[in-house]
Amino acid sequence: MQRRSLLLAAAALGMARQALADVPGVIAATRASVLPIGRFDPLASPRFGFRGTAFAVGDGRHLVTNQHVVGDAEDALAQWVVQQPLPDGASAWRRVEVVSRDREHDLVLLRLQDGDPLPPLVLADDAVLREGLAVLLMGFPIGGILGFQPVTHRGMVSSIAPIALPAANARQLRDQALATLRRGSFDIAQLDATAYPGNSGGPVLDAATGQVVAVVNMVLVRGSREAALSSPSGISYAIPGRWVRALVAQR
Repeated sequence: MQRRSLLLAAAALGMARQALADVPGVIAATRASVLPIGRFDPLASPRFGFRGTAFAVGDGRHLVTNQHVVGDAEDALAQWVVQQPLPDGASAWRRVEVVSRDREHDLVLLRLQDGDPLPPLVLADDAVLREGLAVLLMGFPIGGILGFQPVTHRGMVSSIAPIALPAANARQLRDQALATLRRGSFDIAQLDATAYPGNSGGPVLDAATGQVVAVVNMVLVRGSREAALSSPSGISYAIPGRWVRALVAQR
């Protein structure tokens, strides 16, 4: 019995090492699909107002991010854009428009208005998201302070538990929001991983395959917002990929 236990432990360790060995390849294959998103205003300084992270899905002309990243306000002068790096080291501003929203699960689907499609990420099956899964978080923590190059953090799915997302503020507790809360909660993934402001809307990837299992949604903050930077809790939350697939299917 002891020998069998040792063999099983060795096999598990071998699988874990193999998954870790694949991480550089997963990052290299994924980074072109993950872009910073914000508002572009030709009269503002700076012209690009970073809001969060988005990633390409489906046909490569659609992207997903959090609803709270784009919000509901409109500005006649500003355009929603993603910043795409070019082979020569420069960047291109790609205009996007909102296609559909899922406020209940804090997701929004966007569409590129012109240009070539992006390399889309693959959405994993529901069964892939499970407790103990090794994951990668890719996005743009703290925005332009670190430059607009995608940053990857490694972690694990520590729990999958029900939650009801609150409205961003009390004024948004309209009839629809109240009805959502009355219907009850849905499962959300708790991650043993450090995320920061700017990671919102970024993909949570299966570390072994690079498939999207969830979308970074929020970070547990102890104390003030500044504490999220100086003393991160190391606990983040993500919306399961099943809701992303449902949103993409509506396009």
